[in-house]
Amino acid sequence: MNADLLAQPGLLLGAVLVFALAGVVKGVVGLGLPTVSMALLALFMPTGQAAAWLLLPSLVTNVLQMRPAASLGPVLRQLWPMQLGVVVGTLGGVWWWGPLGQAAGARTLLGAALALYALWGLWGRAVTLPHRHQGWLGAVAGLVTGGITALTGVFVVPAVAYLQALQLPRQALMQAMGLSFTVSTLALGLGLSGVAGGSGPLDGAALGASAAMLLPALLGMAAGERLRSRLSATAFKRVLMGSLLALGAYMLFN
Repeated sequence: MNADLLAQPGLLLGAVLVFALAGVVKGVVGLGLPTVSMALLALFMPTGQAAAWLLLPSLVTNVLQMRPAASLGPVLRQLWPMQLGVVVGTLGGVWWWGPLGQAAGARTLLGAALALYALWGLWGRAVTLPHRHQGWLGAVAGLVTGGITALTGVFVVPAVAYLQALQLPRQALMQAMGLSFTVSTLALGLGLSGVAGGSGPLDGAALGASAAMLLPALLGMAAGERLRSRLSATAFKRVLMGSLLALGAYMLFN
């Protein structure tokens, strides 16, 4: 499948444009690369294959988003229960539900969740989690996020809602999302490789295709980061929630 696609210039160009666009979204709002790429790549390849193609672009862009390394320690200490939940939920979901994208209605449910969360973020009241509850709530959010990742290949809900409820400053929020999405990408890669049981679509050809998509994703992310630096805090929130709403609507109606 990957070799056939790489041999077709039109499909390859389409994939390059998808990852460049997804990179721009990622650079502006700190998320969206898997969601955008999965939604658009699914137009011309199976869901599991699309997830395999996005692994390296997702991993590298999220590792870069975790910068600066000097301030990563406190984020890790605060969010480790959530990250543990992500790994358990993703691998457990792959083992329970089988190949990515096979469960009926998963895409529609995720689209509805994204849209509802975005509407609440635009017009609802902000929620702050008491510090004493952040650990166990983080673990639950990670488990649910992991399960949704195993179903759809997208790891935004409810991870972003939980991270926003921590009321982190913008830069810390971006770093926390980078950490969470990095762990989700690694866990998804393990699931696609067949570690959780069965055979997955991740092989040498898929990794080669994924590596080829890295450059357009990085260039798009760099352009998006420059745009983000010009946004006010209010505009940033509106762009973030508007992006989630658009992604959710796309997944609902396509």
